[in-house]
Order: sequence, then C-alpha cells, then structure tokens
Amino acid sequence: MALDDTDRRILRVLQRKGRVSNAELAESVNLSASACHRRVQRLETDGYIRDYVALLNARKLGFPTTVFVEIKLSSQADELLEAFEKAVSRVPDVLECHLMAGTADYILKIVAEDTEDFARIHRQYLTRLPGVAQMQSSFALRTVFKTTALPV
Repeated sequence: MALDDTDRRILRVLQRKGRVSNAELAESVNLSASACHRRVQRLETDGYIRDYVALLNARKLGFPTTVFVEIKLSSQADELLEAFEKAVSRVPDVLECHLMAGTADYILKIVAEDTEDFARIHRQYLTRLPGVAQMQSSFALRTVFKTTALPV
C-alpha cells in the first residue's frame, strides 16, 4: 500500500502525540473521526505503525549516562553473529544494537547510572558476549538532539 499525504500527516501527529484521541487526530488531519479511525487501523495492520509506547526520562529514572560501545568480533561466521545477537539482546541495559559496515562489527547504545555502573555492566555482561575480540567505549557528554520521529 502506498502512503498518501493524509496517511503521512496521521503518522507525523501520532509520532509526536501517541496519546491523541481519535477525534483530535481526525480534526488535525481534516478527516471525519470514522475515516481517520479506518486509516489508523489500516496503518497498524499494514505494519506502518508498529507499536505505541511511553518514552521515559532516563535521567529521572536514574540512568543519566549513555555509552556507545563499538564491538569487533573474532570472525564474521553466521553462527557467531547469531550467538552474539542472541546474547546481547538479553542484556537489560542495552537499548540498541546495530550490525555495522566499517571498522566495528556492532555498535551498542547502553544506559547506566554512572561510570561505576557501566563498569559493572561491562564486567557482568559485555566481557561475556560470544566472539568479542575488541571493545571500545565512548561516553556521551551531553545529548544535543534526540528524537524517535521518522521523517514522514
């Protein structure tokens, strides 16, 4: 299914205000409530809308430290990649894991309470990941910009 301008307007609003009522959404995109509801259902069914979530404030919850970890594996064998991905998906402090092209095989985004907490995460989880040959950690000093909204 191709997205039209109205679908894109719906997606833009929902990305920024996921709790908006159907009536408010319909009004903001110039549709009737029933037509808007049908479109949102279609966007959900077709997989354009994957989920609805609450975005939490990491700093208020005690996780002000963001660390990006570049990981190089000992090989690129499919079995090792699968084992690494399965293991890293179980690390509770990892928010994102990306398979990369370039110098690192993977980049992880991790949240921690502080450097001491990151040392615990490193010792307890990261050093035990399968096939890791090298790791380099970079601490974010300040988040300049952050969004979850895609440019639709």
